Amino acid sequence: MSVEALNHPLLTGTAHGFLGRRGGVSVGDLAGLNVSYSEDDPALTSENRSRAVQAVLPGGTLQTCYQIHSPDVVTVTEPWADANRPKADALVTNRPGIVLGVLTADCAPVLFCDTAAGVVGAAHAGWKGAVTGVTDATIAAMEALGATRANVAAVIGPCIAQKSYEVDAAFEARFLEQTPENERFFRAGREGHAWFDLEGYVASRLRDAGIAKVGMLGEDTYGQEDRFYSFRRATHRNEPGYGRQISLIGLPA
Repeated sequence: MSVEALNHPLLTGTAHGFLGRRGGVSVGDLAGLNVSYSEDDPALTSENRSRAVQAVLPGGTLQTCYQIHSPDVVTVTEPWADANRPKADALVTNRPGIVLGVLTADCAPVLFCDTAAGVVGAAHAGWKGAVTGVTDATIAAMEALGATRANVAAVIGPCIAQKSYEVDAAFEARFLEQTPENERFFRAGREGHAWFDLEGYVASRLRDAGIAKVGMLGEDTYGQEDRFYSFRRATHRNEPGYGRQISLIGLPA
């Protein structure tokens, strides 16, 4: 099976792809294109990462960060060794041949581009990063490289859908404290619980930041076991590991 890389027309002019679990060499619960080293044979993970890059930008140099559910962004000016990757949750660059990658397993991957300026970005937007402004910080970092908000496009990739994302009252309260308008991202559920629309919330943050070109793939990681890894699904099943997929973007050399 070949690597499945989902594309979006808003990102035309870049080398990009939202990848899932199809086309990899990992086995067992992690079967497929798992790109996380923490739960897998490093040799298999390395092969999967190589396949991912080759599917999006052959010969490109992959750069990822040590993700910590933060709003922190790093600007990639030259490649670093994987062992030295910085702690952050988003990356931006204007250097051709560098492939920015973010790992997810229910959180929302967001890929950005301003093709006129030759600037791209990638963000890992879990609920913590989203509510503290990781997408806003990514846009600001792109602007520092010459991008303009009027030209930036952003696309939200596969993530957990509202129908699969039950949260408790304390979770909802965090968002309502930010602004009562966030109530629209929650649908009432059983007593003391609600269903959260992560994708919709991230899209709203992007539009509020002045990004007019916002795309959403609408792919539910939890509900498509054959295509995507899901932390929540694995947790509900008491599986020992859950794997990660990767979303990539770069500027062709």
